[in-house]
Amino acid sequence: MRPVGDGYEVTLRLDTPAPMRNALPLIAVNGEPVGVAKQSADQRTVSLVSPDPTLLQAKNVELVWSGDLGRNDGKKGKSLAGGVTTDKDWLKAPLGPKLAVDPGATGKYAVETAEYNLGDQAVYLPGLGQKSEVVGKVYSPKGAVGARPLVIFLHGRHSVCYGTPTDEPANPWPCAKGEKAIPSYRGYDGPAKALASNGYQVVSISANAINAYDGGVFDTGAQARAELILDHLDLWKKWSTVGGGPFGKKFVGKVDLNNVGLMGHSRGGEGVARAAVLNADRGGKYGIRAVLPLAPTDFARATVPGVAMSVILPYCDGDVSDLQGQKFYDDTRYSVTGDAATRSTVTVLGANHNFFNTEWTPGQSVAPSNDDWYSDNDKAAPCGAKYAGRLTPKQQQAVGTAYVAGFFRLQLGHETKLLPLLDGSNAHPASIGKAVTRVVSQAPVATRRDINKLDAALPKGSVTGSAKATVCGGVDEATQRAAAVATCLKTDNGSDSPHWVTAYLASKTPTTAVTKLTWTGKTGVVRIKLSAYQRDVRRYSALTFRATPDPSGAPKTDLSVRVVDGHSRKAVVPVSAVSDALLRMPGAHDSGLPKNLLRTVRIPTSSLKGIDLRDVRAIELATDKVATGSVFVSDLAFATPGLGVSAPSKLPQVSASNVGKVAEGNSGVKNLDFWVTLSRPSIRPISVYAESNSDSPAVASIAKHLVFKPGQTKQKVTVAVTGNTRDSYDTPFGLVLSVPHDALLGQSIGNAEVIDDDPTPTLTIGSPTAAENAGTIKFPLKLSAPSDKYVWLGGDLKDGTAVIRKDFTTLDDDGTQNPPDTSVYGQIEPGKTTADIEVKLVDDHVKEPAETFSVNLTSVEGVDYSVPALIKATITDND
Repeated sequence: MRPVGDGYEVTLRLDTPAPMRNALPLIAVNGEPVGVAKQSADQRTVSLVSPDPTLLQAKNVELVWSGDLGRNDGKKGKSLAGGVTTDKDWLKAPLGPKLAVDPGATGKYAVETAEYNLGDQAVYLPGLGQKSEVVGKVYSPKGAVGARPLVIFLHGRHSVCYGTPTDEPANPWPCAKGEKAIPSYRGYDGPAKALASNGYQVVSISANAINAYDGGVFDTGAQARAELILDHLDLWKKWSTVGGGPFGKKFVGKVDLNNVGLMGHSRGGEGVARAAVLNADRGGKYGIRAVLPLAPTDFARATVPGVAMSVILPYCDGDVSDLQGQKFYDDTRYSVTGDAATRSTVTVLGANHNFFNTEWTPGQSVAPSNDDWYSDNDKAAPCGAKYAGRLTPKQQQAVGTAYVAGFFRLQLGHETKLLPLLDGSNAHPASIGKAVTRVVSQAPVATRRDINKLDAALPKGSVTGSAKATVCGGVDEATQRAAAVATCLKTDNGSDSPHWVTAYLASKTPTTAVTKLTWTGKTGVVRIKLSAYQRDVRRYSALTFRATPDPSGAPKTDLSVRVVDGHSRKAVVPVSAVSDALLRMPGAHDSGLPKNLLRTVRIPTSSLKGIDLRDVRAIELATDKVATGSVFVSDLAFATPGLGVSAPSKLPQVSASNVGKVAEGNSGVKNLDFWVTLSRPSIRPISVYAESNSDSPAVASIAKHLVFKPGQTKQKVTVAVTGNTRDSYDTPFGLVLSVPHDALLGQSIGNAEVIDDDPTPTLTIGSPTAAENAGTIKFPLKLSAPSDKYVWLGGDLKDGTAVIRKDFTTLDDDGTQNPPDTSVYGQIEPGKTTADIEVKLVDDHVKEPAETFSVNLTSVEGVDYSVPALIKATITDND
């Protein structure tokens, strides 16, 4: 622990390398997470900077993970309002109508597989600053004629090597001698073969190099993953046109690069989202038309406009447990005026993070693997391994196969019989068996009429009787703030609120705004009027909106939906008659459960009897079913399912400039100017959020909502940096752009680095002398000047004429460990110039001459000092 600038740096050194996870590493002090940590390349050191001075009183520092916050190991947590859970309701939840076509079924083509491996360091990825392997597994429809749609799969962040190295690894990638690369890319045989057997070319690619190095990359590797995908597409362009490489002429004329889909698991989900936008930024070189993030991370709040998208959210995700990938849907759904693509989310109850990939599943993987949802109680609802609603690995993989294959067959193959799979009607594929899924869908703009997004205050007089409607966004939590308006709810664990939990790189960007409807009687009505152009709704098949109960209220509630025509006639439908959106999701108040997820209320217009659908004047939400209640509602629209039009977007690109390296200076404030620019002028306003993202308190915190007027292409964002005269670390940071409206993200992070320009102090270590009855002997440490760095020294005790345990030993030696631990450490706190390495002395009653021993220093950090170095100490006799 050490002061730096206006804050405090915490560094934790681990006995063994940290596990490789998709969630973010956090440092917890005295049991409370204080922020996201940076990981060293060997995964043995994590550190962060915080402005909180209470860190200096830390008694316990540990590494935790963002996916584990709020976990109680299956033990009952605080009781929910209403006193009960809804676990039993979800065990008997309706599965939905049978889907006419099962996308999980094998098609008419036999499937051929092959692999290519161009080397462990075959391509340089600028976004990583390292070389990556180019490895893939190919699934092809045997005997298929003509060019076939191409789907690329990208796995997520996982350990990269297994086995016992025969030599100490010099780098985290490639694997050391004695180790083997974990073949994560081979873990998606189910959906790959389902697609290939129906006529698609599928390639699943390896990203071990990115996983090995992305802990030190500002954007956690999203750009590098996108670059890797486009590099593979470049290869397939060559192999499918002129041939060559490992396949010769085999794939010439067999791959349609104008009809491409991307599936990315976990951090791979963020990678495929970025790849679709990067491809559009580069002129739409490839026809990427469909993107499926599977249990994805979303650290930067990017949007994916123009292309069809479906996000799969496993309810029992124990890694990315806050289901932050929900924001891909939330942020993209209205991000572009007239966006012609369709998008959806699929929540899979009983599914964890890992089991979608067989190489991450115990009993199926070649390398060690685990169930990421952990609990002391295997029968704990709703996610315990033996709970009735929890899916087995094969059941979960069947769900993944059906929805992954079904999405791409729908969007790339235009198989309209698969529309009910993803239109919000929850049609059930036979191959997924008992699995309970819930789909939210936004129909394409051509077949959708938005009535009210419910993200802004309603007109005066819209709310009457015992009801109250307010706009909210975000959660109120000790470690998170994510609201530009009132917070929707209070929680001790943001993982329960995927719509509203903050994003790592865009923590100040407002999250989804919705309407919170509360009532204290059965007379409440929220009346939403339709304008003249909205009133004829005969062409639409359903009235839809999203809803979920307020967790502070009853676990089960209800509203009436009234559709009112020009003659004041009303068609009335209780929400409970068509949807379980107002039934709380399963789980007790622990482990980030139950999730507060907005779900579909879908009322077929064919059921609206007795009214004139040519002249609908208002939609009313009435509180006549339950005496008191509180719910969240969003996205009121009439819609008909459709394929939409999906293609690389041609929108202007908004980018942040790089500032480069700037000397810190010795005093005062230095202003760093970032320029946020558009690639071309626009005829309509364009907006984007911009915020500085630094772990150094010397760098000012900036958060702005930039609006470009028509024709405007450039705006300046200034970030202040405070200088000092003490040696410190260089501070890289970024200006992060997020959630653009009517634009694509080009260079979404502008990079800067504040270079410390102060001299590094020198270290002097004295050779002490002490009498054997002094208790301890102290090796004095002295710096030539105070530093902002934490100076840390490590080494071992070495016998001389004095012998360990007979004459001296470590401070913590209790005599039970054999052989004794000889490790010693010392540290000088930032701002101080002196400290000691202390060694315990053994007082005997034997007259003897003076004796010596040494500390062999083997590692020194934070100061210039050559190691190894042997520092001698002398023990004098007092007998």
